[in-house]
Amino acid sequence: MSGSAKLCKHKAIEIHQKLWEVRLFELRAAELYREGHLPGFIHLSLGQEACAVGACLALEEKDFITSTHRGHGHCLAKGADPRFMMAELAGKHEGYSKGRGGSMHIADVSKGVLGANGIVGQSAPLACGAALTAQVKNTGQAALAFFGEGASGSGPVHEAMNIAAIWKLPVIFFCEVNRYAELSPYSVHVPIERLSERSKSYGFDGFTVDGSNVKAVYNAVSSARQKIRSGGGPVLIEAKTHRWHGHYEGDPMHYLDDKDRDSSQRMDPVVMFEAACALELGINTEELSKSKENAITLIDDAVSFALGLGAAPTSVISEDVYA
Repeated sequence: MSGSAKLCKHKAIEIHQKLWEVRLFELRAAELYREGHLPGFIHLSLGQEACAVGACLALEEKDFITSTHRGHGHCLAKGADPRFMMAELAGKHEGYSKGRGGSMHIADVSKGVLGANGIVGQSAPLACGAALTAQVKNTGQAALAFFGEGASGSGPVHEAMNIAAIWKLPVIFFCEVNRYAELSPYSVHVPIERLSERSKSYGFDGFTVDGSNVKAVYNAVSSARQKIRSGGGPVLIEAKTHRWHGHYEGDPMHYLDDKDRDSSQRMDPVVMFEAACALELGINTEELSKSKENAITLIDDAVSFALGLGAAPTSVISEDVYA
């Protein structure tokens, strides 16, 4: 993709802290789930932090995102409050959906987070709706739909890309290729090496980037946003990344390749970015440590907030059922 958004030191520090916020939120969520504090299922994005952070921080605050069942990182990166997110995971009334939606249904419209979604592929048509609204009202907003390679073959995704191309909607289709769709490896359900090539069938641009390189993701989304806001129509970005955990927390992961079980072979997007910060921007260890400490404080506060809340009242069951 042509064009590159050069990172300044301030933006790099913001990205670094957000990477750690996502990483620590997921680690604490896994810990709390094992300890029995979080009901229901949770799906973690450990190893995919660069996709969420690079994409969302390349957008403007007024832009929209739609997310997936593995959406904690997306929501955090777009500005959702980790306290209300953790409270939602814990089933507390103070959570984003009053404790009734749980991990897969985080939304904060004030931050442009139109909702994580447990229905595979539904993020794409929802983003088209937001993009159409922005187009009709001429607000200058863009929409970005996160989805995985497992959803890439679903009807809603194809239909969304088709209508987005016809209407030249300001929408970015962002596919996180984390190598597995639930329990199935990429090779058994996707017949091509690069999903980005599918954009050609609809007549718009598609690009493949290293989803573990937050700078590459940031630059790709920045460039794509510029294109779609100039009336160039939608863009498909495929981000090749790695899912460190199983499909759900507690997944025995018997289907994983041996190399995927070896943590020493994992490509760590946070470590990669820290090295780039030091080498290219001269950001020292003390500054990076302070950034990480800020993230630790924020997530520790979110956990304390959520666990300190009382049980949701039974009356919440009937709230918001009827308009």
